[in-house]
Amino acid sequence: MMDLLIPDKTHDESRQGEALMLEQTPDKYNGRKLYIESYGCAMNFSDSEIVASILLERGFETTKDFNNADVIFINTCSIRENAEQRVRNRLREFTIAKVKNPGMIVGVLGCMAERLKAKFLEEEKLVDVVVGPDAYRDLPNLIDKVDDGQKAVNVLLSREETYADINPVRLNSNGINAFVSIMRGCDNMCSFCVVPFTRGRERSRDPFSIVKECTDLFNQGYREVTLLGQNVDSYKWKPEPTESEEISLSEIKGANFANLLEMVAQISPELRIRFSTSHPKDITDEVLYTMAKHDNICKYIHLPVQSGNSRVLDIMNRTYDREWYMNRVEAIRRIIPGCAISTDVIAGFCTETEEEHQDTLSMMDFVQYDYAYMFMYSERPGTLAAKRFTDDIPDAVKNRRLKEIVVKQQQHSHLRLQEKVGKVQRVLIEGFSKKSNLDYCGRADNNAMVVFPVSEDYKPGQYVNVLVDRCTTATLLGTVV
Repeated sequence: MMDLLIPDKTHDESRQGEALMLEQTPDKYNGRKLYIESYGCAMNFSDSEIVASILLERGFETTKDFNNADVIFINTCSIRENAEQRVRNRLREFTIAKVKNPGMIVGVLGCMAERLKAKFLEEEKLVDVVVGPDAYRDLPNLIDKVDDGQKAVNVLLSREETYADINPVRLNSNGINAFVSIMRGCDNMCSFCVVPFTRGRERSRDPFSIVKECTDLFNQGYREVTLLGQNVDSYKWKPEPTESEEISLSEIKGANFANLLEMVAQISPELRIRFSTSHPKDITDEVLYTMAKHDNICKYIHLPVQSGNSRVLDIMNRTYDREWYMNRVEAIRRIIPGCAISTDVIAGFCTETEEEHQDTLSMMDFVQYDYAYMFMYSERPGTLAAKRFTDDIPDAVKNRRLKEIVVKQQQHSHLRLQEKVGKVQRVLIEGFSKKSNLDYCGRADNNAMVVFPVSEDYKPGQYVNVLVDRCTTATLLGTVV
């Protein structure tokens, strides 16, 4: 969850689309206050930056206190039931503020809006606006409708929208790390997942707009970008026939993810690149060799496994089996020695047997993940799993299996950190440690959090080499050398 903090920003009114938006800006928007909260994945947080940019151009101001807001938006997640319940609970908390300010507009954005559509207006009387992930450009028009006393909905999905021309407003920015969306949607139909239904089909931004955005961020002082996509490995762009004559690098006939990584890495060796998320069926040796070639591409891959059993992977429609996944892990270890790997794991998927659960635990032993996001299976309405299978694993069994997964991952995470004790890590300083202003913290190339004493010789946004002398279960500690 986060609220808005908008930095000063100079807008380029000459850009196509944005100039038109500015010309149409009505005075009634000037001074109206906007508040946004985001839940779920990094893509949602990135989308909130796009929403803020669109409305800032229309004259909105921002507030960190929803009680003072004229418009409140919640950017939502539908990936699990508890995420939706958190949003519903938060909406109820806005009721008091809306009673005190009857003109306040409350809207739901993102995946949950797309999934529930107009039902949201019926279920949640507090909600005035429901907007899907591909309709953010329509927000000013929807706000106008609510001002006229109507409810407003736009959840149309698009095959083209990438918001490539929108310059995102960096929310709550530390001025060091930034998200950059490279594609939208998902063509995979994992049986447990709502994303293909809430975000639509895959479409990729052109690489030149991505490189420009990353270059601008670097020139503004940012030193790390995270390239975002539901499945970055399937990034694929081809120029329109007439566009190839206009672009400066006309010799490029198209780009895949490896090409894009290299283009961003070449901006500056001082710009660190991360990306998320990779799909085991698509991650190629070409991507791995590109990572190995460039020191500023972080040696860290998020590679969701979901289950370690081939039958369960099949009914999850993951389109790879246990052996394929293990082959990809072996390729990572061979091509990028020391590369950190994290994962997602689902406990208690439909029909999962005890032996199949043990296969997941043995997969964890094989990989020894640095980090993991671990969940109990949560049936999502409208998914293939909800239509085809019975959620037949008792909650008590799911809970017990999840606890076993968590305990094993805690052991592996601690082991991976212990391996780094006595070694030097290159760290990008992000700010003060959460526990003390006497210490700085930042992430190493492998995504490990490192804490070390503050000194006048260095500051946030700089790289330092830290000799790790000890670790906790989640953090490396050391001194700058």
